[in-house]
Amino acid sequence: MGAQFRVGLFAAVLLLSLPAQAESLRCGGGTVEEGDSRVSLLQKCGPPQLQDSFCAPVFQNKSLVPVPEPFASNAVPCQQVDDWFYDRGQGKLTATVRIRSGTVQSIRIQRQPR
Repeated sequence: MGAQFRVGLFAAVLLLSLPAQAESLRCGGGTVEEGDSRVSLLQKCGPPQLQDSFCAPVFQNKSLVPVPEPFASNAVPCQQVDDWFYDRGQGKLTATVRIRSGTVQSIRIQRQPR
């Protein structure tokens, strides 16, 4: 193996071993992180400007055969998932907070659409 290959391989292994950075959301009442409760999010950031909800299927066994609509909603249990959108003002990045089972699952920070 060449020296350049070994250096490249070492750099790749080093990057893969670094922990993933979890997003956090700073609001007037404090900082919200993944794992915080919905109540904590409301206390720190207030109600969202926009909210979307859907029911994500929960599969108990990987060998289950998918059930087509309209029967799927009766056959497959689901879990409520909420996406809360925070527009933090002019010149600031927007945030989408995903809540599952009353807990903040993920926080995405992105540019405002033009």
